[in-house]
This record gives sequence, structure tokens and C-alpha cells, in this order.
Amino acid sequence: MTDDAHRFTGMYDECRQRVWAYVVSRAGRQVADEVVSETFAIAWRRLDDVPEPALPWLLGVARNVLRDNIRAEVRRAAVAAELRAWTEGDVADQVTERLGVLRALATLAEDDREILVLVAWHGLSPKEGARVVGCSSAAFRVRLHRARKRLKQAMEAKATEAPGLEPALPHVRNLSEEWS
Repeated sequence: MTDDAHRFTGMYDECRQRVWAYVVSRAGRQVADEVVSETFAIAWRRLDDVPEPALPWLLGVARNVLRDNIRAEVRRAAVAAELRAWTEGDVADQVTERLGVLRALATLAEDDREILVLVAWHGLSPKEGARVVGCSSAAFRVRLHRARKRLKQAMEAKATEAPGLEPALPHVRNLSEEWS
């Protein structure tokens, strides 16, 4: 056995149970074996960096591995939630609704479109939107109200022109609430 293998084996035998206990205390038994395995794999790859005594260093590595696993799980959950949101309801209705809104937006004046897009797609508050447009918050709110009204009228007009767009109309009221 090489010196490195001998040193690693001694470190593993001496510290494995304590590292495992640390991980269990932080995250439970379900993930402990995986985190401990990853911790010692890192220790083997970076054996020259492992100080004496090794336990504090190993606990720090285990903490980082656990943190990275939690971050990855949060990202996976966020992606899964986003995919569920995309697939809720009938996709055809969502496409029809989006198409109806986009067609109606295309008929509006540039100023109306800009105000609606700032609030709806960029998520700006009326105060922030006012800064972008260069007017007072009160003036922006009035413009936003009027733009919403014109959008609703445009959507109603488009729905009468194209019967396939009718499912979008019940949501016009909701758009004004969402965009406030």
C-alpha cells in the first residue's frame, strides 16, 4: 500500500463515523451516506490539501457538499414547478389566449404597448414604470388604466373577428388585476 493510500485509509477509519454523525445531525439519514461518500472522494482527490487533524477539514467539506446538494434540490424543484405551471390546463387554451393578447397588443399605439409591457412582462411597479417613461407616478397610473382599457377593447374586437380567440376574453379582466 502506498503512503497516500495508507494515510487516506487511516483518516477514513478515524473520521468516517464522526463525519456521518455530523451529516445526519444536519440533514438526516437519507442523504448521509451519499454526502459522506462524496466528502471522502473529495478528500482522496485533494489528499495533499488535507491538514492534520483532518476532521475539521472533512466536516467543512461535508458541509459544502450538503449545501451544494440542497441548492441542486432547490433548483430541481423550481424547474419541476415551472414545468408543471407550463403544463397546467389545456395548452391550446394557453396558446390561444397568448395569441389573442399579442394580436391585440399589436394593434395598440407604441406608448400603450410600452406601458403594458413594462408592468406585465418586466414586472415594474407604476412608480418604477413612471421613472422609465419619464412622468409622475400618477400620470403613469392614468396611462396604464387607459392602456388596459384599450387592450380590452382590442381583444374584444379581435375576438369578434376571429372566433377561435374567444377563450382569451374572460381573462382580460384578470390581466388588469395582474398588471396593477
